[in-house]
Amino acid sequence: MASRRTEAALARLADLTPTQIVSELDRYIVGQHAAKRAVAIALRNRWRRQRAPENIRDEISPNNIILIGPTGVGKTEIARRLAKLSGAPFIKVEASKFTEVGYVGRDVEGMIRDLVESAIDMVRTEREGDVEDLAYEKVDERLLDLLLPRPAEARPPRESAAPAETSVFVVSPTGSVQQERDDSAAHDRYQRTREKLKQLLKDGQLEDREIEVEVSQSAAPAFGLMTPQGAPEGMESIGDMLKDMLPKRTKKRSMKVSDARRVLLEQELEKLIDTDDLVTDALARVEKMGIVFLDEIDKIASGRGESNGPDVSRQGVQRDLLPIVEGSNVQTKHGMVKTDHVLFIAAGAFHVSK
Repeated sequence: MASRRTEAALARLADLTPTQIVSELDRYIVGQHAAKRAVAIALRNRWRRQRAPENIRDEISPNNIILIGPTGVGKTEIARRLAKLSGAPFIKVEASKFTEVGYVGRDVEGMIRDLVESAIDMVRTEREGDVEDLAYEKVDERLLDLLLPRPAEARPPRESAAPAETSVFVVSPTGSVQQERDDSAAHDRYQRTREKLKQLLKDGQLEDREIEVEVSQSAAPAFGLMTPQGAPEGMESIGDMLKDMLPKRTKKRSMKVSDARRVLLEQELEKLIDTDDLVTDALARVEKMGIVFLDEIDKIASGRGESNGPDVSRQGVQRDLLPIVEGSNVQTKHGMVKTDHVLFIAAGAFHVSK
C-alpha cells in the first residue's frame, strides 16, 4: 500500500504534459528533441496507467527505451533530469559491469537492489523533513539534560518516589496535618537555571562546551564473513543481516555540543520514523515509479561469434537481463520487488554493434 506521499508524487504527473516535460528538459539539455519526446511520453504513460481501471491496470506495461548516441550528448542527463522532475527513484548502472550467474562479478538483479536502497534513502529524507522540527526540539531537551543534570532534590513534586522521604508534615493551629514539599525551592531554582541555559544554547554560546553522549555501536562479529567467488550477490547482505540481529551496545563519548547535536539528531529521527512503514512505502515507489538507466548496453550486445575471451559471459547477461526488463520478481533484503512497471532506459554508442 503506497503512502500519501507516493500517491501525491503520482498525482503530480497529471500536471506534466509531454510538452511541459520537454520544455523543462530543454532548460538543461541542448538538442536531442526525439529523445526528450520519447522519455516524456513514457513518463506521461505512467499517469495514464494510474487513471486506468484497476482490472486492466496491471496489464499496461511501460514502454522501455533505448537511447543511441556517442558519449557526451546527454543520454544520462535526460534520464536523471526526468527522474528528478517526477520524484521517482533513479539508479544508473553500467551493463558492462554485470556478469552471468556463476562468474565473478555482479549479477543483474543487483541493479534492482540498488534501486530499492535509493528509494529508501529518498523516502527517509522526505520523512526526516516532516519531523525535523520536532526532532530538533527533542535534541535541545536532551542537550540541556546533559549540560545540567537534574539533582535528586530538584525533582518535580509529581516525580517524588515516596512522600515520607520528600515531604514535610506541618501541624496547623487548628490541629490539621498539612503535607508540604521540601524540594519545591530546589526545583524552581533548577528550572530557572535550565531556562537560562536554554537561551544560551539557542544563541549558540554553548557550542564548544564538552559533554558526554551515549552512542550506540553494533556488536561486530569476531570473524569476517567470507563470500566465495561466483556466489550470488545476495550473499553479500548476510553480514548486514547478522549485524542487525546482534544486540547493540552503547558507550559514552566526550564531544562538543555542536558534534553532539548531530549524533542526537540522528538518534531522535530514528525514533520518530517508522522503519517498517518507510520500507513498505519505498518498495511501492520502486514498483510504480522506479527508473533504471542501463548505460553501455551496447557492450553486451555483440553477436555470438564475438563472445570470447574476457567477454564470454555477455550472452548470459543478456539472458539474465531480459526477464527483469520484461517483468519479474526480484528478492531483496527488504522484500520482494516486482519489476513489471519499472521503466528501463538503455543507452549506448552502438558504434560496433547495431
